[in-house]
Amino acid sequence: MIKKYFGTDGIRGAINSENINGDMFFKFGLASGTYFKSQKKRKQTAIIAKDTRLSGYTLEPALVSGLTSAGMHVYTLGPLPTNGLAMLTKLMKANMGIMITASHNPHHDNGLKLFGPDGMKLSDKIEKRIENLIDKKIYKNLTIPEKLGRVRRLESGTKDYIKILKKNFTKDFNLRGLRIVIDCANGAGYKAGPELLRSLGAKVIAIGTAPNGLNINKNCGSTFPNNIRKAVKRYKAHLGISLDGDADRIIMCDEKGSIIDGDQIIAALAVFWKTKRILKGGVVGTLMSNYGLENFFKRKKIKFIRANVGDRYVKEIMQNKKFNLGGEQSGHIILGKFATTGDGLLVALEVIQALDRKIKASNFFDVFEKIPQVLVNIKIEDENILKKFSVKNSIKIANKLIKGHGRILVRRSGTEAKIRIMGESKNKVLLNKCIKNITKTIN
Repeated sequence: MIKKYFGTDGIRGAINSENINGDMFFKFGLASGTYFKSQKKRKQTAIIAKDTRLSGYTLEPALVSGLTSAGMHVYTLGPLPTNGLAMLTKLMKANMGIMITASHNPHHDNGLKLFGPDGMKLSDKIEKRIENLIDKKIYKNLTIPEKLGRVRRLESGTKDYIKILKKNFTKDFNLRGLRIVIDCANGAGYKAGPELLRSLGAKVIAIGTAPNGLNINKNCGSTFPNNIRKAVKRYKAHLGISLDGDADRIIMCDEKGSIIDGDQIIAALAVFWKTKRILKGGVVGTLMSNYGLENFFKRKKIKFIRANVGDRYVKEIMQNKKFNLGGEQSGHIILGKFATTGDGLLVALEVIQALDRKIKASNFFDVFEKIPQVLVNIKIEDENILKKFSVKNSIKIANKLIKGHGRILVRRSGTEAKIRIMGESKNKVLLNKCIKNITKTIN
């Protein structure tokens, strides 16, 4: 399904660009409000949260204006992790939840993630219907003055989110005696992350907790995990946690300073859940999941399915197959028994519970051997570059060369104007040759 505005994970782009500006956010609000008003509820409500980008102050009022113009009552929560918004949308029985964020992207980008009343990200079908409303004479959907929505600031969002997280664990669960480093990426989790860990008794070394609107994800967070590696070593911590801008991703660090990606976390949790008879069905990964992970699950007789890149596609397969664990190498991990989308803090608590003070993090995560992987990102201006004969041919040749020795995956990013080339093989010389040839053709 071809969509005009929505990508892999909502809407995302540079602030004040064609689609990410006040005018368009009014239209997004009006269109989504109009669509969700079709649900037969007595009170029409929407909940809005955001990360810490300066542009949030520009976009949020426009979004609120669109929603209230459609007759939606709006609650604004301020900075809050994405899954916190999803959880509160469901808890408060709202028609929808909207997260203003560009996730792991730099501060000059922003966007939207939309959730339905069940706390789930919207399907391609619903996103397309909202797009159609944007492109029609949408001003016909403006409500009469007497039915305009009202706006209320909800100050308890962070506390409510922390309470929900804690309820997923036993009353005696605590982190006393643990020294934990957390990097909040100067993003949406900068309050909730340290508060949660401290409330459970951990000694917390918090970094990336001084957002200024421009430093979100800047040399910090899950895309720069070296920060937690250094801090874990310096403070002799038991564990390191690194979030991204909206706190739906997690990258971890063991007590030795080794970085643990999403695939490694998923593998360790899958084994633990299988032992405890918690794992249902199997595990969902993505096209980007390491081939070593797939081989590991084969040996462990754990069913493994690959989804398209994007945690909502992972969740869709989890639902269809009734699996309760899935995620991405990037750190989007969905614990199906707890959440509808990725939640870095929730995953961190589940890992710590599995460790149970008896197992060192390094031993817990050391469960499978990763196949060497190379990832190259190429900025593009031509959206149709992958359709060119020369590019298609170079990919075809690369796949022939590496067949039997590894794999090559070339795809357009759903969140940025980039082509992502991923290759995996134990033959590094061959792998680099294949990737170099494709890169040369695209450039």
